Amino acid sequence: DHQTILRAWAVKDFAPNCPLYVQILKPENKFHIKFADHVVCEEEFKYAMLALNCICPATSTLITLLVHTSRGHTAPWEAFRQLTGTKQTLNRESQQSPEQWQKMYGRCSGNEVYHINLEESTFFAEYEGKSFTYASFHAHKKFGVCLIGVRKEDNKNILLNPGPRYIMSSTDICFYINITKEENSAFKKQEKHRKNHESKLSYHGASRLPVHSIIASMGTVAIDLQDTGCRGPSGATLALPAEGGKEGRRPSIAPVLEVADSSSLHTCDLLSDQSEDETTPSDDEVSAGLEYAKGYPPYSPYIGSSPTFCHLLHEKVPFCCLRLDKGCQHNYYEDAKAYGFKNKLIIVAAETAGNGLYNFIVPLRAYYRPKKELNPIVLLLDNPPDMHFLDAICWFPMVYYMVGSIDNLDDLLRCGVTFAANMVVVDKESTMSAEEDYMADAKTIVNVQTLFRLFSSLSIITELTHPANMRFMQFRAKDCYSLALSKLEKKEREKGSNLAFMFRLPFAAGRVFSISMLDTLLYQSFVKDYMISITRLLLGLDTTPGSGFLCSMKITEEDLWIRTYARLYQKLCSSTGDIPIGVYRTESQKLATSESQISISVEEWEDTKDTKDQFSCRGNHRNSTSSDQSDHPLLRRKSMQWARRLSRRAPRHSAKTAEKINQQRMNLYRRSERQELAELVKNRMKHLGLSPAGYDEMNDHQNTLSYILINPSPDTRLELNDIVYLIRPDPLTYVPNAGPSRKDSFCNTVGQDTREETQL
Repeated sequence: DHQTILRAWAVKDFAPNCPLYVQILKPENKFHIKFADHVVCEEEFKYAMLALNCICPATSTLITLLVHTSRGHTAPWEAFRQLTGTKQTLNRESQQSPEQWQKMYGRCSGNEVYHINLEESTFFAEYEGKSFTYASFHAHKKFGVCLIGVRKEDNKNILLNPGPRYIMSSTDICFYINITKEENSAFKKQEKHRKNHESKLSYHGASRLPVHSIIASMGTVAIDLQDTGCRGPSGATLALPAEGGKEGRRPSIAPVLEVADSSSLHTCDLLSDQSEDETTPSDDEVSAGLEYAKGYPPYSPYIGSSPTFCHLLHEKVPFCCLRLDKGCQHNYYEDAKAYGFKNKLIIVAAETAGNGLYNFIVPLRAYYRPKKELNPIVLLLDNPPDMHFLDAICWFPMVYYMVGSIDNLDDLLRCGVTFAANMVVVDKESTMSAEEDYMADAKTIVNVQTLFRLFSSLSIITELTHPANMRFMQFRAKDCYSLALSKLEKKEREKGSNLAFMFRLPFAAGRVFSISMLDTLLYQSFVKDYMISITRLLLGLDTTPGSGFLCSMKITEEDLWIRTYARLYQKLCSSTGDIPIGVYRTESQKLATSESQISISVEEWEDTKDTKDQFSCRGNHRNSTSSDQSDHPLLRRKSMQWARRLSRRAPRHSAKTAEKINQQRMNLYRRSERQELAELVKNRMKHLGLSPAGYDEMNDHQNTLSYILINPSPDTRLELNDIVYLIRPDPLTYVPNAGPSRKDSFCNTVGQDTREETQL
């Protein structure tokens, strides 16, 4: 950073008018280069992204795909280019991949953020004078584009989803997510052609659109084109998180209004919970001391951090109470279980408590997060934190630290890994300067692999120095599926793809992240000067009055009546004002047999053995035995040993006894590595005085694959357990079913004047 700062000063001294783009590592060095036009601070982005990964899965993958330009394969789309003149095509992966999830994921990964002036836009011009929510829904319904934000002509601030009370103006700059920018789209070409031949190609609504089939093939199918109006009055509400929508019949959805009418907007559970929290806290909350204030943190660990409205304590916690594993005069708790947390933990394993770690805590304690859903945060640090860092975090509720390492099983158990929802492993600075470049991640990868083997269902999010090393995450030596993905990655790398690793399962699922993936953010800001601002707003690093925030909701069984992404879009826009931007989907995966799954293979072998014996009883016994084992080569050696031992004892035991002995031997063989690891962990927990209850749930591991669909087509079917990414309106400026502003109830501050904070 020191060298970067000096270079920036030199450029500014030599060419004061030259636009300056600077990327630095540490947030405390930002104020030295505040004169630069565009600044990306790696640690700020990294920690905010890792934090959001814990509550909005795979946020890091979502942002990475949005700031990359996917390169398409042009040959299959020659006819399309001749017809429309567009140069944008789909990813080659979406055309050549054999599996359906890869086609969908690859196709949606081509979406990026673009901008256009409303009065010059074919997508949005007709919505002048109408609400933002109305414009977003109908633009998605007609053209498959996702309007996410606006900026007024006389204002530099970008507003993400300003809500249904924002009225679109002709001079507004619209920001939208789409497979291509409007200037290159088939709609724009068709509009120009229409103006030149008014009599022949007059536009009479979306039903007469000649490029409908083209857009369908691109994965942005426009549905219900014959009737762009919405259905009748609402019969049920989409559960947020899970209420209503229980009728078995197909319910209708309320229309999205052109101009917001507060009396017709339904109440969003998230915001109603907040209003309940702020007015009359429950007896349980009072007894537990959960009556938090909302305000700006009174102390920041570095100069240049953006003020964020957060949940805060009325009084700061003594430093001795921040230590999770050591009791003090105020409490006697020495492990995570003793605290009796209602929500699962978020554990961050880092080498030191740098200033950037402050940006991990702030997004998770922002005022718009429901108080009942706040997860306790435990910082597992190799080195004790500085006093100035403790000064910054002691105002936040349920934030603790512990000195220890993920190398040590006892430290992991004390910090509550068995009660954790997510474990974030941050790359260590001391390993970044390894003699061999790609060995910098060696210790991190092995430690994470150990965590994965000990706690297989724990959600582990890992930061790596080199993206190429993600192929070693949750490594299985004989996993044919990963081997096939490795070959696919090699082919893409040879063809020059800048996202060759995008089909790796850890990246697609958002379980691995490398800061180098954000290098393109600085490059894109050269053509899209708004990309850094939009990314900071999505990550919660900046807050603008009236701008929404990123959150998520899970599709439950009671929500499946909504059926498609288009209907979900309409339901959210008409009820809560939320704008969906993508879906995180998890599917079951059938992995190839490996040594770690030998117990499963044994069970399958037992089931098929009896069937095979019926067909091979006429043949010779030796041949039938070899044929059984030929399908399971991993069992061959053990089976021959059992056969020898049984043959020696056969004369001395009856058939019933021999069968019993054989069953005992099979049970002993089934004692897999998983069970041995489980016993090891339980013994350590007993030794530390911890209850092993709950550990068995950590071993309930099912093979799954997860991936992101950014701005999927309107006809995409929703599935159970889908997680939908939402941009929710700012509760300070927009509350469904609210008359007067609730600004006063939010301005409960700590140590600062209310009026000043409202102005901020």
